[in-house]
Amino acid sequence: MHDTAAPIVLPSLAAIARRTVPHLLEATIVPAVLFYVVLVRFGAGAAMVATLVWSYTALARRLLRGQRVPAILLLALGGLTARTAVGVLSGSAAMYFVQPVVTTGVMAAVFLGSIVVGRPVVAALAVDFCPVGPDVTARPGVIALFRRLTVLWAGVHVATGAATLALLLTQPLPTFVLYKTVVCLGLTGVGAAVTVAMALRTVRSEGLVLAGSAPRRSSFPIPAIALEPVAA
Repeated sequence: MHDTAAPIVLPSLAAIARRTVPHLLEATIVPAVLFYVVLVRFGAGAAMVATLVWSYTALARRLLRGQRVPAILLLALGGLTARTAVGVLSGSAAMYFVQPVVTTGVMAAVFLGSIVVGRPVVAALAVDFCPVGPDVTARPGVIALFRRLTVLWAGVHVATGAATLALLLTQPLPTFVLYKTVVCLGLTGVGAAVTVAMALRTVRSEGLVLAGSAPRRSSFPIPAIALEPVAA
């Protein structure tokens, strides 16, 4: 039974979007667009190096400013470093893209394994997008949400890997890069939409309140802590 003080106010969807979009741009969208542009103009090797330089620059900028490094950036950077090393050393653009297919499978296994050990990966990633305290994350409904979302994103990783492999085997490199970017962003968008829907359902069931929305009337007071949105 929750404490009966006042409603916990979570950051609004707009505030979460303002926090999330820069992380996604920095870690995924900009590197994908940069790779395609450099690939078309200068070739695969230059594209690999340019994308890696961009990602390490993003990391260095945050470290120099004393900012928190998002987990999504660290995950992307780790995978990008490994695939760039494989691609450059092998001299094969195909190897550069085969490695992420394996990585997505490994990531799916990590996500599912994290549920088995009782530490869902999504719980660690959530603070990058919606800063909440332990009084929220310790709720049974929120813990169950983290488990469901971890399974969801394991599935997104599997679908992304399968789509990448299918396109790699059937399309020329420039076309593959373009289609892969569109398809993977589409899959990620679907996953994000389902995530938001599941999260909003949990917000309602747990009696939480989003900033900017009026709390629903209830026969009993709902617990509360006001959380300020944190800038990206």
